[in-house]
Formats: sequence, structure tokens, C-alpha cells
Amino acid sequence: MSVAPPSTLPRNYDRYNEVFGHNRRPSVEFKNLTKRDAKVQLAQELQKLLHTCPQYLREATQKEMESFEKLFGRFINEAGPSVDELESPKVSSVKSMLDKLVVVKLNGGLGTSMGCQGPKSIIPVRSDLTFLDLTVQQIEHLNKTYDCNVPLVLMNSFNTDEDTQKVVRKYQGFQVKIYTFNQSRYPRINKQSLMPIAKTCASDDSFEGNSGLLDNFINEGKEYVFVSNIDNLGATVDLNILNFLLGGHHPAQCQFLMEVTNKTRADVKGGTLIKYEDKLRLLEIAQVPKDHVDDFKSVKTFKIFNTNNLWIKLTAMREVLAEGTVDMEVIINNKTLDNGLNIIQLEQAVGAAIKSFSGALGINVPRSRFLPVKKTDDLLLVMSNLYRLQQGALTMSPLRMFDTTPLIKLGSSQFGKVKDFIKRFSSIPDMLELDHLAVSGDVTFGRGVVLKGTVIIIANHGERIDIPAGAILENKIVSGNLRILDH
Repeated sequence: MSVAPPSTLPRNYDRYNEVFGHNRRPSVEFKNLTKRDAKVQLAQELQKLLHTCPQYLREATQKEMESFEKLFGRFINEAGPSVDELESPKVSSVKSMLDKLVVVKLNGGLGTSMGCQGPKSIIPVRSDLTFLDLTVQQIEHLNKTYDCNVPLVLMNSFNTDEDTQKVVRKYQGFQVKIYTFNQSRYPRINKQSLMPIAKTCASDDSFEGNSGLLDNFINEGKEYVFVSNIDNLGATVDLNILNFLLGGHHPAQCQFLMEVTNKTRADVKGGTLIKYEDKLRLLEIAQVPKDHVDDFKSVKTFKIFNTNNLWIKLTAMREVLAEGTVDMEVIINNKTLDNGLNIIQLEQAVGAAIKSFSGALGINVPRSRFLPVKKTDDLLLVMSNLYRLQQGALTMSPLRMFDTTPLIKLGSSQFGKVKDFIKRFSSIPDMLELDHLAVSGDVTFGRGVVLKGTVIIIANHGERIDIPAGAILENKIVSGNLRILDH
């Protein structure tokens, strides 16, 4: 296969800003006036060109010019929906909207990448609250505030199901009904023999199970399911998106909505949307030939990536399942086990199902809706004063002067495991004015440390650096030995 630039634009791509180059967002009235002026001026220029045309070509040329005028109109007006542009629902309709929603969290991952045992969802991430605690708090807050019934469904794997079943018992007194089901369980195969190995792992596919929940939810009047990774702390229920789906811009037409956001250099491996054979498709890096990987990673070529926040119409899901038309590309994930055995893990990304649904859309959302915690680098961010915790949801502190989050890189040997990470901070530093932090080697932080700008701390082999309590580091490089001993 060959990799080509996406033939569709990000859903909130605004031709106006691209053509007229405004950095500030003008008023809607000014925007529309400028667009009308541009079309009028174009029509005048086309008429001038038409007068230069030989008489025998004028009739055919005029038709072409008229066709071009329509194309130009689409050109400057084309802008798909973005969250900023969606209408907010009326307060009186929120309850009925939420009563039509089901929330599904993908809960199949283990915490091994951060040195933890058991499901990743039970790792404490903020104020001793786990991913699962925060999710339950969010849903309960909605149910209490709007007197509605939004159920929470956990899609477990065979690795996480037993432990998760034990943990969810503690939420019995909460105002949220919790369901669980297991994702498909597929074996990994030997790369040489292509035969299954003794141990198995699961796919990322949420469509192939048959737990009976789908029919039950439809019978209860549920219409849409919001699917997201449980470790994405930005994936909360967005009422504007729900309003858009239920009765806004495309009532009953959008069967599958994928949230995408603008790509940065930190997101080069994230899947992106392309248009192929007149349908939206998800393209993952594992599907890209090696000689085109650099093209795939290019921020200029692919400007958006999939957050894996998905909104799917339940009746449409049941229909494609019944018809057997769910068509998701097979992703070949090559891995090497600890014993050196080369294996193949066959996967299917849930977002790849987008091509099986009619009226599928991508919607460009703010970066705040993509806040995954994959490593302790991310954990440091969400534990810091960059974020505030309200009803289980993390929001950027208003004291932060920039919309972007700092780039954090912690040495994996000393900071990679959660228990080691925690020991190295007497308290989490103040990072409100931090742009970039890189830490390598044996480094510890005292209480009340403030980090600003770009801070690089390097303790070479055999050295140790103790950042003293109350230290303020702004645009500093710290290296060598710095130890503070008790006496």
C-alpha cells in the first residue's frame, strides 16, 4: 500500500482562516461579510475573464465559470463541526439527553508499563483516587446533577476482569449502575511457525462479544454509546457533542463520531483519519510500510490524530453486527517476549470500525479531551497544580498562562515505576510556568520546589542530585553532584 495525505480536512478546518490568515477569531458577522465580499469579487473577476474569451468558446466557458463559482463557495465556507462551534443544549433537555447515553470505558490494560500489578485502572493518579474512582465520580455527578441514569460499562480483558469485579463492589452505594463484559480473547502466534503459543492475549475489539447488553440498552431507550480509554482523563461526557448527535446538526444521521485533535511532535505515532473509497478510515502506524513511516509521523502531512474517544449509535451498531458488515483492518503487532521468542499479536482497533457506519464524522476537539496517562511522565502532569480536580474531572488550572502542557521526560530507570517515582518527590513541584522538564539519573526533589521555563537535571552514573526544598529553578541546567544530608 502507499500512504497519501488525507483527502479530507480536519473536521473543524476553516477555509476562512486558511485563506485570509487571521490569527484572532473574528466575529461571525465579520466572517460572513468577508466571505460574501470574496465571492462577489470572484464573480466580478470571472466576468472580466469571460469577456476576454473568444465568442465561439464563451458559452462553454461560462458554464465552467458558474461551476467554479459554486466550487469556490464551498471552498471558503467548508468547515466541519468543532466543539467550539457546537450549540450547547438547553438546560431543560439535558436530563432527557443523558438518559439516552451509555458510557463504555476500555479497561483491558494492565499497569505493568508503570511497574504495577493488576488492572491499570486501579492505579492512584490524583488525591489517592484511581482511574476507576474518577470515572465513577464523573458519572455519578451527572446522574445526581440531572436526575438521570447514565450507566457505566467496563470492557475488561481476561487479564483485568477478576480484579475489576472485586473492586467494583465498593461502588454499590453510588448512584451509578456498573456493568462489565469481556473483550474477545485471541491467542498470540509464533512468528516463525504462525501457530499459537501457550499464553494468549486479547484483542482491542469491542464489537465481537455478545453480552446481551446492547439489546438491553436499546430496549431501555438508550441511543448512543460514548467509548473511551479509561486512562484518558480528558475523556469526559461532553454535552455539546451529545446534543449535536441527538438533535443538532445531523439528527439521526451520524452513526459514528470520532474525536480527533491536532497532532504535535509528541503524538507522531497516533492513528489518523484518511478518506479512502469515499469513506473515512482509521490509519494506524502499524499498518504503514516502513519506508512511509516518516510520512505518517509528519505533523505537516497528517495534522490530526485519533483520541479514541468514540460516539456510536446503538441501533447502527446492532445493525452492522447482525449483517456481519463490521470490517476492521487487521493490525500486525510484532513483539518479542522476555524469553526472546518473536511473536505476532493480531489486533483490531475499535476506531477502525468507522468505515462500517454511514454518516461517519471526525470532530476536532480541544487538546484537553486527550489526557492519557501511559507513563510516569504523564502521571507527574496530572498530579501537579497544572490541573484542578472537580467531580472526578481534571481541568487545566486558570493560573496556567498557556493552553499547552509542558513536555516531560523522566529517566525510566529511576522514575519509570510508580513506587520509585513516588519516593523521589517529597511533594509534586509547582509546574504552572514550566515548558519543558528533562530528568536523568539519581535525582530527588524536596518539598515546595518550583519549576519554570526549561529545566534539565542530569545526574551521571555514580552521581546524585537532591533538589533542595523551596528551590526555584527557571531555565536551568543542573548537573554533577548535589546532596543534602540529615544531621
